[in-house]
Amino acid sequence: MRTLRRAAASLTVAASALTGCASVDERGDAAAAVAVRLLTAVQGDDGAGACAVLAPETRAELIDSAGRPCAEAILDENLPGPGPIEATAVYGQWAQVRLAGDTLFLAVFPEGWRVVAAGCTPRPDRPYDCVLQGG
Repeated sequence: MRTLRRAAASLTVAASALTGCASVDERGDAAAAVAVRLLTAVQGDDGAGACAVLAPETRAELIDSAGRPCAEAILDENLPGPGPIEATAVYGQWAQVRLAGDTLFLAVFPEGWRVVAAGCTPRPDRPYDCVLQGG
């Protein structure tokens, strides 16, 4: 019974972190870590590692548009290497991570932060233009 209580307490803590009870700074740091993980994996030719942090719709869109497995296709997306983090903003279940040379958008899923769009550049008075994004 004690083990069950500990497991339930651990799940509660993990769920709280994902649902917003963690501080905005902690959530921003977690989102930024996932963004850097994606770009580091791409830079290191680790397509499987990069695909592991993509949101399901983003992964599906990449596979559909490339006609190849995600681990191969993502390496051809010309995403930049990870630069220094310039800013992170968290809006509920969404985050924007700006690095030198790239902006990424993320969302919270049951397994944590996942990249929804990457390789994004701002356009005046228009939405960001993203190299990689979900449908």
